[in-house]
Amino acid sequence: MATFKYALRKKSNQSQIKTATTIYQGTIPFRSGKGRNQKYLIKILASIITFMIVSSYFSTNLFAQTLKGQKNISGLVTEENGIPVMGVKISTIPSDQSTYSDAKGNFSLTITSRTKKINFLKTGYVTRTVNIKTLKFPVHIQLKSLSASDSAMVASGLGLEDVVVVGYGNHSREQIIGSAMATAPKMRTIKGRRLNNLKEQLTGLAGPSRGVIIQNNGYFEPSTESYAHEKENGFKATASAPFSTFSVDVDKASYSNVRRFIRDGHLPPTDAVRIEELINYFDYHYGNPQNSAPINIKTELSSAPWNPAHYLLQIGLQTKKVSADDLPPSNLVFLIDVSGSMASSNKLPLLVSSFKMLTDQLRDQDYVSIVTYAGMATDVLKPTNGSHKKAIKAALDQLVASGSTNGAGGLEKAYVMAEKHFRKNGNNRIILASDGDFNVGARSLSDLENLITEKRKSGIYLSVLGFGMGNYKDDKMELLADKGNGNYAYIDNSSEARRILLKEFGGTLFTAARDVKVQVQFNPALVKAYRLVGYENRALADEDFNRDTVDAAEMGNGSTVTALYEIIPQGVKDEFTPKIDTLRYVFSQLPKTGGGLHKELGLVSIRYKDPKSIKSKLLSHIVADNRTAFNNTSADFQLAAAAASWGMLLKNSPYKQKASYDLVAGLLKQPLAADKTSQVGELLDLVQTSQALKGNEVNENATGTRPPIFRPRPRPYPHPLPHPKTPLKRKKPMVMKILPVNGSRSINY
Repeated sequence: MATFKYALRKKSNQSQIKTATTIYQGTIPFRSGKGRNQKYLIKILASIITFMIVSSYFSTNLFAQTLKGQKNISGLVTEENGIPVMGVKISTIPSDQSTYSDAKGNFSLTITSRTKKINFLKTGYVTRTVNIKTLKFPVHIQLKSLSASDSAMVASGLGLEDVVVVGYGNHSREQIIGSAMATAPKMRTIKGRRLNNLKEQLTGLAGPSRGVIIQNNGYFEPSTESYAHEKENGFKATASAPFSTFSVDVDKASYSNVRRFIRDGHLPPTDAVRIEELINYFDYHYGNPQNSAPINIKTELSSAPWNPAHYLLQIGLQTKKVSADDLPPSNLVFLIDVSGSMASSNKLPLLVSSFKMLTDQLRDQDYVSIVTYAGMATDVLKPTNGSHKKAIKAALDQLVASGSTNGAGGLEKAYVMAEKHFRKNGNNRIILASDGDFNVGARSLSDLENLITEKRKSGIYLSVLGFGMGNYKDDKMELLADKGNGNYAYIDNSSEARRILLKEFGGTLFTAARDVKVQVQFNPALVKAYRLVGYENRALADEDFNRDTVDAAEMGNGSTVTALYEIIPQGVKDEFTPKIDTLRYVFSQLPKTGGGLHKELGLVSIRYKDPKSIKSKLLSHIVADNRTAFNNTSADFQLAAAAASWGMLLKNSPYKQKASYDLVAGLLKQPLAADKTSQVGELLDLVQTSQALKGNEVNENATGTRPPIFRPRPRPYPHPLPHPKTPLKRKKPMVMKILPVNGSRSINY
């Protein structure tokens, strides 16, 4: 006999399924081998299957039609009270696509047959994950907002599974543990000698002590990161200094480094923020040059959002985009730091992964060599054709971090390799990947700069990729890239590596214009004072603009450069214009009518060299005194203004005036709607996280260096475990015998 539950539908005489369904439960006698019982059981099972198909049809039909008919779904994200939420990151799981909600809370997302869930994430709100099978159309997602204290705690990294408190600083034990327990299910306290050792390392720090929290069984790591200090550009009076001259900057390292600090729950040190690199991180659309010149110049003028009485001038440069097939062949040398400081998971493993991405972009005419340095420099791979990608990747997989650092030896060997296989009409470049924490061997840093400068003249350029944290040397890395006529990027994750080495491959490695300089001459009749936003370490003397021997930066294939000037017009009272006496002999009053000069705000001049030329060429562009209302400006203009405002807030600039985090978020509405790369959505998230982190800055002590910070201990690489069916082999115990030999003793193992 067999007893089981079963379900049947009553059928009408016409064998049609009735709307109402009656469920029967009971026992059915069943004997093996009886045909009658088997037929009866088959009928029962068929009824059960029919019931399951019919009942599931209506719940799955809409979703099935959606997948079959269209892969693009749209929806709305609001708070619980119906207010739209802008800047929510919406991503699919598995991670295939991501987007951000616009100013009205609307979003559009592409899903595939692999999509299982959709995740909705935004700082200040509870993250929500929706199963794709339970998604109802039209899609309307409501997010629950966090309290101010919870939002700040999550932003600062307290939402951990395992939190260790090693000190309480100015806060009580109950305050710290009580706050952390809100998001951390595990909490424990370190006592005894280890805590005392940490207190000894904390001795002598400037500023008030704070509670120390270490995550995932971490350990105390004093930070030795270093950044060059540059005084922020101030206003200049046009009457005495009508010229502003600088070298362009296509580096973007500061943005990704700042992002790393914010993701770690800290606002960055002020010297780590280079506003021009925050501005230039994004994609702008200035248009390809229409004539034979390799650079297009575009300007836009409106009011400054942080002070509407002032003007904001945007200068945009864009080089001509050349197809990858038409780019010259490359002679690349991967110069990789494999010293002991590169052992962390966010250094050498991420570095290897990044170079593999670059390897996939190589063409048959490209050649790659690999040189590593630790205690000594080593040739790991001789020049290898780009078609042999497996061999290049295999060489990368063999790299192991250990030993001391000899950066000078590595650079010398890399230059020897690049010179030996120099391509006369090609792209000859060394790509240095390091955390910057290297001693220069027998050479001083100045000697190293001279070496790079001298090799640059031969046509071998040096680009720099930075990795890691805690001991990162931003000042050294930027200096090497500047002297080597290359660009500088900081890679904090695989997405950034993909963007730098895949998406921007041509613009990163292939030079379109050399020694690009910008000089702006302002009209003193219209401009009372001005200041260049950022570019502090790119300033040039006015007379250097016409000197071809003065070095400047390069622009790559299809790359863009953006510069902003804040302008105080004549007749506006302010507290920034330098007080100077009127010059009697240098400037005369410009005519108010005639000649058209009274309608010109200024003149933008560009000097550049062709990649193989030693003589510069000149381009000019007149800036008319014709302002556009800010709301009518382009998305590019508003994005640049938002990035500049955010940078001034992070630096606590004396020129931020009425800038605020809410203002920056408002400036991003139009760029967010026009964004197709998710860059603007990420910026909005960083801006709002920065606002939540106010008061959690990385302080600086009296010597100008950062105080110790705390990092998780890198997890060791896991050892492979034996298969469960494979018996463990036990080592034989070691036997030690002591035997007398000629009156002495010998020990055998």
